[in-house]
Amino acid sequence: MIRLGVLGSTNGTDLQAILDAIELKQLKSKLATVISNNKKAFILKRAEKYRIPSYYISHKNIDRETFDRKVTEILIEHKVDLVLLIGFMRILSKSFCQEWRGKILNVHPSLLPKYAGGMDTNVHEEVLKNKDDETGCTIHFVTDEVDGGPIFIQKKCSVDPKDTIKSLKTKVQKLEGEAFLEAIPLFENKYILKNE
Repeated sequence: MIRLGVLGSTNGTDLQAILDAIELKQLKSKLATVISNNKKAFILKRAEKYRIPSYYISHKNIDRETFDRKVTEILIEHKVDLVLLIGFMRILSKSFCQEWRGKILNVHPSLLPKYAGGMDTNVHEEVLKNKDDETGCTIHFVTDEVDGGPIFIQKKCSVDPKDTIKSLKTKVQKLEGEAFLEAIPLFENKYILKNE
């Protein structure tokens, strides 16, 4: 059973999909810790509700390396095998990416490499502006190149003429949760094989 550590700055909608799957025994992983750089992030409330050790680390007045070192200390303390970025609104340092290489997955609300570097509703706005007929999400390994790591899973949905930024976000978030539920067991199988 792999131990998951989650970094998030927002609501943690995808975390809820993971929590539900663990509760229904559809996912055998253990959520070890949740860390946020936003004191008011609802993702911390979700963690609290499920009695998952959660931490707020301010990124103000400290450099990226120091912030990332504090995060690493918590992840190591909780024996995390796989780090999930769920709405984490920070760029990670090169040293953090190297230390956790092959063990960090990020979800991006587009079919990368399209809209790489974009965040949240900006991505959906661009999809609509460019009249794309499909969109989706990408789970990729994190490297020090923003949104440039190897793609692990992509899920697609169609863009309907009546779609709005809000309706597109809802569609894509549903796919994000599904993609994580696919990615975690795939990672776990490879991780177990590699470490046997």
